[in-house]
Amino acid sequence: MRQYNGYIRGGSPLIILFLVTLRCTPVRLHPQCLDFKPPFRPQQELQFCSPYKEFGCCNYEKDQDLLTKFYRIMGNFDYHGYANCASYVQELLCQECSPYAAHLFDAEDASTPVRTIPGLCPDYCAQFWKKCSSALEYLSDDPQLAKVKADQALLCQYLQLGDGDYCYPDIASNPQLSQNLGRVHSDGEGCLHLCLEEVANGLRNPLAMVHANDGTHRFFVAEQLGLVWAYLPDRSRLEVPFLNVTKAVLTSSWEGDERGFLGLTFHPKYRFNGKLYVYYSVEVGFDERVRISEFRVSSHDMNLVDHGSERVLLEIDEPASNHNGGQVLFGDDGYLYIFTGDGGMAGDPFGKYGNAQNKSALLGKVLRIDVDDNERGPLYRIPPDNPFARHRDARPEVYAYGVRNMWRCSVDRGDPRTRQGKGRIFCGDVGQNKFEEVDIIEKGRNYGWRAREGFSCYDKKLCANSSLDDVLPIYAYPHKMGKSVTGGYVYRGCEHPNLNGIYMFGDFMSGRLMSLQEDQSTGHWNYHEVCMGVGLTCAFPGLINNYHQYIISFAEDEAGELYFMSTEIPSATSRSGVVYKVVDPSRRAAPGQCHYDPLPVRVKSKLIEFQPQETLTGLELPGHSQAELDPPVDWLQELIDELGQPELTTPPAATTSTRPPRPTKRKGRRRKAKHRAAAAPPPPADGAVRLAGEGHELGDRGRVEVYAGGEWGTVCDDLWTGRNAEVVCRQLGFRGALKAAKHSEFGQGWSLRILLDDVQCTGTEASLLDCKHAGLGAHNCDHHEDAGVVCGNSVESGV
Repeated sequence: MRQYNGYIRGGSPLIILFLVTLRCTPVRLHPQCLDFKPPFRPQQELQFCSPYKEFGCCNYEKDQDLLTKFYRIMGNFDYHGYANCASYVQELLCQECSPYAAHLFDAEDASTPVRTIPGLCPDYCAQFWKKCSSALEYLSDDPQLAKVKADQALLCQYLQLGDGDYCYPDIASNPQLSQNLGRVHSDGEGCLHLCLEEVANGLRNPLAMVHANDGTHRFFVAEQLGLVWAYLPDRSRLEVPFLNVTKAVLTSSWEGDERGFLGLTFHPKYRFNGKLYVYYSVEVGFDERVRISEFRVSSHDMNLVDHGSERVLLEIDEPASNHNGGQVLFGDDGYLYIFTGDGGMAGDPFGKYGNAQNKSALLGKVLRIDVDDNERGPLYRIPPDNPFARHRDARPEVYAYGVRNMWRCSVDRGDPRTRQGKGRIFCGDVGQNKFEEVDIIEKGRNYGWRAREGFSCYDKKLCANSSLDDVLPIYAYPHKMGKSVTGGYVYRGCEHPNLNGIYMFGDFMSGRLMSLQEDQSTGHWNYHEVCMGVGLTCAFPGLINNYHQYIISFAEDEAGELYFMSTEIPSATSRSGVVYKVVDPSRRAAPGQCHYDPLPVRVKSKLIEFQPQETLTGLELPGHSQAELDPPVDWLQELIDELGQPELTTPPAATTSTRPPRPTKRKGRRRKAKHRAAAAPPPPADGAVRLAGEGHELGDRGRVEVYAGGEWGTVCDDLWTGRNAEVVCRQLGFRGALKAAKHSEFGQGWSLRILLDDVQCTGTEASLLDCKHAGLGAHNCDHHEDAGVVCGNSVESGV
């Protein structure tokens, strides 16, 4: 079956150039409209193209335009011609409303012009020619049609699509396409295929993105160092930071340091009182603490905090440098919720039962305080219904306890129509050494730590205590799936109706995106992994299908759309952090349904325009043989010269070294890989490497295969990093590595043994065999975890 790339009719040469450089692997057809976006359900029922009234690519206005065109065309026919042609003309015009309109009109193929008549199946075309070929001159001004319309065979050959299985009308009755049309696409293993849109980049460990709910639709991104940046709705960033507390924040450049600026939230009445609240690490003398402070926005600049307005609400001693918590948020009740860690170290060793079970300690807790009307008197008050407000052996601030290290929590906005679920607080609680969990926070409840980790007992003696009365998580997963949960959000936005009610979260270490959806009849939460769309699934303008591995945080904007932040290098000084918006490519809201008008923002600082850096991966050129691609960049350079665009250079590795998509096993849909040896003299020496993979003949990318012990084998992606990729790429003669690819992005090397696992390089070794590894042939993985690389020769290469 012939495959197509996205093409923007009338679009800029730069966008066209972007799309034609993509490479793809064969996949099933994906819904797409002629405006290069997913189909939708019209808000007003269609009258003319009624077969697509439930789901398609036309709203009522477009439907009426097609009706007008129909009457204009049929005005050229007598009664007999009208009787023969009316149904054909209507059907052909209405294919613009088909969910597969882009495919029917060849709009996905960048190498061909958009068709004026949809691709037709041979039998249908023959009937059309016999009864109504005279309508062609009114349906299309294509001069080629005029040349072939007198000959049925030539005409039908011209109107035929390259993929014979997906012509009209067969495409409308194909059960493989119509069975789950309009739903989030999931593969045979239940993995939901979604896409992403890059929103911001060049950030240093972006660990919070919040909005002020003030009608401006700005969003504010906090970096671990203590900087908060303001972004406008057009994604331009203000040059002067909104907040800068870098001199007070305690953190370091160490990868994985948990200290720093950890949380930010705006008062529900920020529009009127200008208050915001932050959570960050500080050093006081020889003590480390977490500090929760209140700030006010400047009275002179709405995009700048008054740094002299800080008032410290709480400071809590931290006995260790890890497990610092960090979330602050306002619940639907208007109170400020603060989520603290258990104090650090392993197993919460503080006191007889640990900090988390000690209600007189503020660590390992969910705290709730009232910060309203605090201009005079105490900085905060205790809400009268706090569960332990009148307990002598408990701190009155405590709302819930038994928490290990909740990392990222959120408040559910509730179903847009029924409001079901509104106000629930979801949290991801990082586990000890076996399980990660997701909890819904309830007043006065015990979340089990250190007695319990996930559903399992951690401290068996404490776990057996009948008075524990702990709340079990709604979901827990073992460390073979990930080792540090990052809590997310329940999607309640407008743009992607299929996602409503889905709680999306991730894992910091494994880079896995996950989702839960509640079964309303049982209350059980069903799990689905989230994969990046493969092939043409994400081939829409501006969308990508890959992200950096270390998922730090999730967010929602003022309209309720869903985002997450991740980085390539988890250090507070690495500018590899990116903000991504989650996109469902199978369905969107009807045009105009999600419109909003942001309030004006008075800007005094210079604006820095957003420049996307991430790219779509895994697409190949349509209709080109390998000979045409040799040498691989000639065709591209010719196109660049023709368009008059500046020469392309390899983007900086800090922003292109993205986490690859997580394709699942697709039996029978992938050809066996053709292995190509690297330029090493036979027989190869131990440690020699080569790149292999389907459809990747450019030589600068592929699955890593290493020679050792007299055989070629593959490398597992456990602990596979940019430093490992550097060793491989430099060994092959490249200047550096652009990407450390995981999850068999370049195919699975089934015919080979897995030779290396848990490879850890510094980046300077001569070969992978010189790096630390589990031992030759020793591994605990499968070929779906085969590692790969993308190498480069630009001066910016190097991960």
